[in-house]
Amino acid sequence: MATKSVIRNVNQHVGETVTIGAWINNKRSSGKIQFLQLRDGSGYIQGVVVKSEVSEQVWDDAKSLTQESSLYVTGVIREEPRSQSGYEMTVTGIEIIHLTENYPITPKEHGVDYLMDHRHLWLRTQKQRAIMVIRAEIIRAVQAYFDTNGFTLVDPPILTPTSAEGTTNLFHTKYFEEDAYLTQSGQLYMEAAAMALGKVYSFGPTFRAEKSKTRRHLIEFWMIEPEMAFTDHEESLQVQEQFISYVVQSVVKNCRQELEAIGRDISKLEAIQAPFPRITYDEAIEFLHTQGFDIPWGEDFGAPHETAIAEKYDKPVFITHYPAGIKAFYMKPDPNRPEVVLCADMIAPEGYGEIIGGSQRIDDPQLLEERFKEHELSMETYQWYMDLRKYGTVPHSGFGLGLERTVAWICGLDHVRETIPFPRTLYRLYP
Repeated sequence: MATKSVIRNVNQHVGETVTIGAWINNKRSSGKIQFLQLRDGSGYIQGVVVKSEVSEQVWDDAKSLTQESSLYVTGVIREEPRSQSGYEMTVTGIEIIHLTENYPITPKEHGVDYLMDHRHLWLRTQKQRAIMVIRAEIIRAVQAYFDTNGFTLVDPPILTPTSAEGTTNLFHTKYFEEDAYLTQSGQLYMEAAAMALGKVYSFGPTFRAEKSKTRRHLIEFWMIEPEMAFTDHEESLQVQEQFISYVVQSVVKNCRQELEAIGRDISKLEAIQAPFPRITYDEAIEFLHTQGFDIPWGEDFGAPHETAIAEKYDKPVFITHYPAGIKAFYMKPDPNRPEVVLCADMIAPEGYGEIIGGSQRIDDPQLLEERFKEHELSMETYQWYMDLRKYGTVPHSGFGLGLERTVAWICGLDHVRETIPFPRTLYRLYP
């Protein structure tokens, strides 16, 4: 009986007969030889069916196979330097599981809306599979970095009684007799966890009810949110750049084949090594003025501004010390200049915009109470958050990484909708 294998592991079976469960990605024929492009989720391999070397039944079965038909294919694994995987299978047997008819996604070009309507099938294509593999590697690397650097994984709630940042872009639901909202950030809860565990991180879904249709926005996305007790703004920036460098180099090391499959310029990723350049908000404003942007001090940056700044660098760049008026209520003012806060946005190169936002948090209970009043936030609702300052307050900092924007940047994608298996956008809740 042939050994059962997956395509990813065929290098362990050179010269052996194996059986693989697979789908037909494509096929072509050259007279008395059929070439089956096989995929099984773990990789791709070509199966070669030679008419003179197989039974008539195997030959006819091979001829009947259509795109995305499923089968068990048996054959001998051999090295083939010309193939993408480095191996081929000389087919000796075929067991058809299901013959597919009129598969909706063909090698021809399809419109984006059509592909999104068939996202459940579009995921099977080589590029989309590669993106999902890279996404999985990014997730693995994120967890490996924090797990080996003294952080504890903590899961904040998805249903919350209020906003994390005092905004109104929330999804409302009923929690029995009370109002509740889908979380837009786990940060406030992670600050509480940091006071118990020192260094923590969360990794979970977040939701923004912003009616945005840009290529950078999703309604539902995943966030990584570390919080660190006894950590100031400068120390947090060092963690951020080391973290991003680690994640990017892990992808370069472990997903080179997938990066090549989607046509990514790997040399640009190899250059992502800490430290990263830094500029202040003031310096960014001055630079933008030289580039023809009419943006006043005190206004937040949009995508064109971030792209113009990022074009100066081949690494992510930190923009630090934003005006307090355009940042969240919990960010600590610069002691030497209270009109700006100890914060930073990390802007990815190549026009991918902000991938990290972080700051040192206010640890002074009196100042935080003043911020509540300025932002017209309910002291009753946030009393538990105030308790963190009343009982053993310490300097602490944290940041949030948007997973999907990071995947888009590392993969070099035009739109964030390809970075998540089933994207939720302004006009899409199906499939």
